Amino acid sequence: MPHFIIDCSQSILTHHDEDTINEQIHHTANASDLFAEHEIKVRVNPFKTYLVGNKQTDFIHVFAHIMQGRSTQQKAALSKAMVTKLSEMFPAVSNIAMNVADFEQASYCNRNML
Repeated sequence: MPHFIIDCSQSILTHHDEDTINEQIHHTANASDLFAEHEIKVRVNPFKTYLVGNKQTDFIHVFAHIMQGRSTQQKAALSKAMVTKLSEMFPAVSNIAMNVADFEQASYCNRNML
């Protein structure tokens, strides 16, 4: 917790590699002051085949999964910061978005909780 999963067209990796994208998303998440740095998890899922509006147009979509308890304003600011960073990194990609989903604390479990 939190997880930042970046689905994207594979072709964007010709501009920045996965390590660079992971580092920049990690940095942006950490700069939000919403999470402990050691808990931030980031990964990229590039797709070779996809459609955007029935066309093969580049896209980036970040799915953030975070523990409940942040305000709507905090989540909106986090989304805006991520989309801003990715827009700076990929100015030619017009389809960049992010959404935030909350983990329910009552049903969450990890190995350290066993």
